[in-house]
Amino acid sequence: MRGNRGNAVNTGAAMSQVRLSDHAYVSIVDIITTQDMEVGARLPSESRLAEMFGISRAVVREALMRLASDGITEARRGSGSFVKSRPSNRLSLFVPTPELPTTLGSYEVRFVLEAEAARLAATRRTAQEMADIDDGMDRLREALLSSAPAHAEDMDLHRRIAAATGNPAFLIAFEALFPDVEKIMRAGVDISRSRPPEVIATMLREHELVVGAIRAQDPEGAALAMRWHLWEGRRRLMP
Repeated sequence: MRGNRGNAVNTGAAMSQVRLSDHAYVSIVDIITTQDMEVGARLPSESRLAEMFGISRAVVREALMRLASDGITEARRGSGSFVKSRPSNRLSLFVPTPELPTTLGSYEVRFVLEAEAARLAATRRTAQEMADIDDGMDRLREALLSSAPAHAEDMDLHRRIAAATGNPAFLIAFEALFPDVEKIMRAGVDISRSRPPEVIATMLREHELVVGAIRAQDPEGAALAMRWHLWEGRRRLMP
C-alpha cells in the first residue's frame, strides 16, 4: 500500500509539473505576441522568466523545450532562447492560447503515428483501400479548390490512410486525437486561404505525394511524404 501511495504522489507531482509547464508555455507565447517580438528576438533569461511567473527554472526550461519542439522558439548554446516563429493571429480563432500546448503538442504524436500509418498503408493496402484513398484525395482537392471549409475532407483522407494499415489500433489512436487535429485542420485551411493561392496548391501537392507513394507501394517514400506534410502543416500555422 505504501508503494502505491508513493506512486500516486509521484504521479500527482508529475501532473502538477505538466500544468505549471503549460502555464509557462502559454505565458511565454503571450510575451511574444503582446510585446510584438520579432523573429530572432531574444527572450528573457530562464531565471528572469522563472521570477516573472513565480515558478522554478526547471519548469521554465521544460516549457522552452516544448516551445522549441513546436517550432516557436529555438535555443542557442550560451546565448539563451530566441523567437523562431510567431503563431498566426488567425490561429487564436480556432485554438485559444491556453490550449496551444496540448493542440500543437499533438503533432509530436502525429509525426510518429501517421508517418508509420502511411508506411504500412503503402505495404498493406488493398485495391479497394487504394480506391478509397484516391476518392478521399479527389474530395479533398474539390473542397480545397472551392470555398468549402475542407477540414472534414482533410480529416477523412487521413482517416482512410490509417484504415489502410489493416491494423484497427491506428484508426483508434487517430480518432483519439480528433479534437486537436480538427482544430489544427480548420486553422490550417483558414490561414492558408488568407495567403497567396500557391499556399493551397502546396498543401494539395503534399497530400498528393503521400497518396502517390501509397499507390506506388513505396513505404519509405510514403512515411517521408507524410512526415514532411505534417511538418509543413505546423509551419503554416505561423505567419
